Amino acid sequence: MLKLTKKISETLSLRLSLIVACVVAVLLLVSLAVMFQFSRQTLRERAMHNAEETLDATVQDIDNILLSVEQSAGNIYWEVMAHLDEPDRMLNFSRRLVECNPYVVGCAIVFKPNYYPGHELFMAYVHRKGHSVTTNVASELVVQETFTNRPYTEQVWYTEPMTVGHACWTDPLKNDDTENEALITFCLPIVDRSGHAVGVVATDVAVELISQIVLSAKPSPNSYSTLLSRNGSYIVHPDKEKLTKQNVSSQFINKNTHPSVVKAAKAMMSGESGMLPLIMNDREWYVVYKPFVRDEVVGRSMESLSWSVGVVYPKDDIFGDYNRLLYLVLVIAFFGLILVVVLSSMFTHRQLLPLNMLTETAQQISQGHYDVPIPDTVRTDEIGQLQDDFRQMQQSLAAQLTELQRLNSQLKERSVELQRANRKAQEADRMKTNFLHLVTNKLMDPAEALTTHVATLCDNYHTISPEDAAQEITNIRQQGNTIVDLLDDMIHSADNETGKEDAHE
Repeated sequence: MLKLTKKISETLSLRLSLIVACVVAVLLLVSLAVMFQFSRQTLRERAMHNAEETLDATVQDIDNILLSVEQSAGNIYWEVMAHLDEPDRMLNFSRRLVECNPYVVGCAIVFKPNYYPGHELFMAYVHRKGHSVTTNVASELVVQETFTNRPYTEQVWYTEPMTVGHACWTDPLKNDDTENEALITFCLPIVDRSGHAVGVVATDVAVELISQIVLSAKPSPNSYSTLLSRNGSYIVHPDKEKLTKQNVSSQFINKNTHPSVVKAAKAMMSGESGMLPLIMNDREWYVVYKPFVRDEVVGRSMESLSWSVGVVYPKDDIFGDYNRLLYLVLVIAFFGLILVVVLSSMFTHRQLLPLNMLTETAQQISQGHYDVPIPDTVRTDEIGQLQDDFRQMQQSLAAQLTELQRLNSQLKERSVELQRANRKAQEADRMKTNFLHLVTNKLMDPAEALTTHVATLCDNYHTISPEDAAQEITNIRQQGNTIVDLLDDMIHSADNETGKEDAHE
């Protein structure tokens, strides 16, 4: 690691390549993050849009069946009202309703206890035997006077319309409330002339038919649709155990249920619309849900069914391709960055070869090899200009060093001459000094004698005889001439030395 760090710190091309790779990596990561964020949002919106379209189509298909059953029941209802006092005809009405609508698996016309004299409980019930929505086998119509082991007066398809006084759909009837088949029932209360509910026209639709429609709605390969009733029981679900033994409310108290499932279940039971994440069986899912809303038709009873329909997606169905693409792009980006580093390093190293050459040349020049040749270059970029300028600088430096060496040689010669001249000058100074001492010594005697004769003449000029005065004057003249001759010799010697120095210069 230390060797690699040292190599990076000492190699300009590698540092530049890493800088380029880092910049490219940052820009690439930012671009990918933005792109994949928008892509993820788009996929989420697309999945929700597909689910909503699937739910709308599913609701429409189911509502068409419900509307068909409601209209068929309504047509029979008016015939029942027209022949309300003819109990023998009620069985024919039930049969006709079952025969004329293939979605209807059974019809029961019942009246409150003792409505008809001699009949404590009256039921005209016709249903299909061996009926299946998945086959085209003709079913047999069976007539019965009872439905399950309990009297109809205790069953919800009778008690609810008699209580509310208007048409309604029941939640799915399962287990003990039906005879071997889950049913939803459209209930029309029969009202007498005084406006009191005296009976019910109950039209049964097999939940299997609804299930076939709902379960066939698969916007993705591994998704499934579900339908909840108002009390939270499953009308349709791919897990049959949930249809018979469970409802959504049981998940609220189940400790093994993830909170996200409880949240989604409450939202569906509240009649909300939206999309929520789920965690079920250690897998991530998304559920798109909306309330079951029926189309408004003139004359149709528009009471709310309080049903909710939803599509459950595995997360992989929505983001599987996205995640695989993300991993693929990250792998490509990783190897792409390595390739960028390698190619950038090779290209940068090639481009920096002149700089390496100039660096080695500069090192040789620093060691005193000023005549190292620097080749010409055909490059016109900054590095080429730097190489040309460096070559010119090296040539100029070599020329200046040659001139400096020549001048240095001349200076050395001049120094030798100056030293020789200095020695001669010092010798001449010593000779002059000696000469001056010599002359001074020679001048001392005549000067002292001259001083003595002058003092004698001056002190005795009143008493001295003319002969002695003349002798003193002669002596003074002689000593003066001696001093003058010595001075002439000094001047003559000085002139000779000056002439020699001028000639030397």
